[in-house]
Amino acid sequence: MKKILQQENAAYFKLPTFEEIPDVGLYLEQTATFINKYLEPLLGSELTPSMISNYVKKKMIARPEKKQYSREQIAYLFFITISKTVLALDDLKLLVKVQRETYPIQTAYTYFREELEQTLLAVFEEQALSFETGERSEQKVMLYNIIIAVAHKIYLEKYFQLVRQRNSGGINVSGAKHTQKFWLPKSLPRSIL
Repeated sequence: MKKILQQENAAYFKLPTFEEIPDVGLYLEQTATFINKYLEPLLGSELTPSMISNYVKKKMIARPEKKQYSREQIAYLFFITISKTVLALDDLKLLVKVQRETYPIQTAYTYFREELEQTLLAVFEEQALSFETGERSEQKVMLYNIIIAVAHKIYLEKYFQLVRQRNSGGINVSGAKHTQKFWLPKSLPRSIL
């Protein structure tokens, strides 16, 4: 079990940098596919084209130009898709509005991506969470708390997924090959090993 857990860790998850998000404009299906390529292993669910259209209707992201989504819209979709795992849609809509009034999307997305990756690593590697030193804006504090909630929710979901598999015989505890790739907590209580 320990060998399996060492092979699967938080370093496995990375969001694209802002510059790595295509700037050529992606159609609806392409946008969903691009985002899901990154998020499906983490969240275990997919962003559908109808969900994207719904975010446009709710004015959480701008309408696509010539049916193509820009880098900025895709960055918003990453944030929305991850944050909606812990926030109600109305709260998320308000959060996007606050972000637009506070920071440019490139700055906000970069901060979100970096903090999420560091927080996930800390949670899955059982390290102490480090807080940014110095003066932090109310918006950064709020965003950081969302990131912490997301990281802990993902940890718990992966933990219980592993427990269910262990109890159903889906994971070979001896360290032999397993067939499905899981992103798992660093350790588990002895009672389930």
